[in-house]
Amino acid sequence: MKRPHLLRVEESPDRFAPLIEAARALGLRIGWLDLQNGQEPPTVPGDLETAASQGVLRAVAVGGGRTVAVKPLRGAPVLNDLLREHFQGCALVLIRGEVDAPSLRPSESGEPDWEVKTGDRSRSYTSAALAETLRKPHPWE
Repeated sequence: MKRPHLLRVEESPDRFAPLIEAARALGLRIGWLDLQNGQEPPTVPGDLETAASQGVLRAVAVGGGRTVAVKPLRGAPVLNDLLREHFQGCALVLIRGEVDAPSLRPSESGEPDWEVKTGDRSRSYTSAALAETLRKPHPWE
């Protein structure tokens, strides 16, 4: 399995709509991972929470064009396992939370749209250029 590129973000998902749209125009998929290490578990709808607390392998609800799945974890989440299980086929996963990955921020000046920071180096991209860069095997090097 080809591992998706990872970018750490702080903003809400709606802020990345232009990038997601540009990637979709190229036939690329983007995933979103809210990595809430050490925090309370995410809110889960009624019976899914009950089923998960009983120890089922997975609790799944489907309807209205959406699937919601709950899988109880034993121990801390493992990033590679999460990527393999939930983001197969994605070119990029935007991760909100603490992870060792380059950061993506909206450009402060507005032109170009995005700034990717790796270590002490920063690069600027338009949404279309950043989406195109996702096709490279090592885009941030």
